[in-house]
Amino acid sequence: MNTFSSKKEPIRVAVTGAAGNIGYALLFRIASGAMFGPDQPVALNLIEIEPGMKALAGVAMELDDCAFPLVTEIVQTDDLSVGFKDVDWALLVGSVPRKAGMERADLLGINGKVFVGQGKAINDNAKPSVRVLVVGNPCNTNALIAMKSAPDIPNEQFFAMTRLDENRAKTQLAQKAGVPVKEVSQLCVWGNHSPSMYPDFENAKIGRQKVTDVIQDQAWLRDTFVPVVGQRGKAIIDARGASSAASAANAVVDTVRDLSSPSHGEIHSVCVVSRGEYGTPEGIITSLPIRVDGAGQWRVMEGVKLSEYAKEKIAASNKELLEEREVAFGQLGLSIS
Repeated sequence: MNTFSSKKEPIRVAVTGAAGNIGYALLFRIASGAMFGPDQPVALNLIEIEPGMKALAGVAMELDDCAFPLVTEIVQTDDLSVGFKDVDWALLVGSVPRKAGMERADLLGINGKVFVGQGKAINDNAKPSVRVLVVGNPCNTNALIAMKSAPDIPNEQFFAMTRLDENRAKTQLAQKAGVPVKEVSQLCVWGNHSPSMYPDFENAKIGRQKVTDVIQDQAWLRDTFVPVVGQRGKAIIDARGASSAASAANAVVDTVRDLSSPSHGEIHSVCVVSRGEYGTPEGIITSLPIRVDGAGQWRVMEGVKLSEYAKEKIAASNKELLEEREVAFGQLGLSIS
């Protein structure tokens, strides 16, 4: 165990699937201070299933060998009640991957049971103020299942991740425009983390200009850019023979950091529970444009103007989420209300 002397209380972070590829890439970022800052100590609760415990021991050994001064404690466990005990953040990374011949409905049913159990354990053991970020796919519906299984935790404290899609979209636009990626801003990904998502190029900016003024090729924006972002995960699997890991871990860091600090005028893509904003179906967890105030409270940004094209794309993605909810909740015996 490493020790760290600081007046700040450690932030306790649980990570499921901690010995997996994303977990492995993520833990060292958290431990180094990339997520919460260079002077914020952290305690790590590393959660794995029983067959992964040996590999997890090796990961913990590597964390020890890095001698990170911010790490105050490392807990290794396959017991959810231990893993989620008194945590401030629960990062639900682990999930069963989709395999050849497996339908999406099969995946929803298998992973749904996992997230029911995790939601219940978070409800019974985590701090009431815990924030939960779901990464394991299908992340929007998994987050909804975990939220429904944790009735004592406010719905506003559950999130799913589309920051990876936002990062991908910004890079695609920057490369097309021939500018550094930092020049791209105000880009929100709407809807489901699936190929149906909509990266909103119409409201994004490159420098101080609208994207559509810089990139005037509407055919490229609609017919190349949008599907490339939606299919980027598959393209990476085709190229490297494995799914995104380092980029997904980086997006987890970005998401938690975004939700923990003021936005200063920028917007962030985060999946949150819908209250009907922009005509989204109330009660689903869908990606919306988020801003965070100085008190650390998030809200959906108001006043975004959406074209009919954008509305159609967003509606189609949210329809997919309604269908996922119906399938998953039916299999799990959960009530939609």
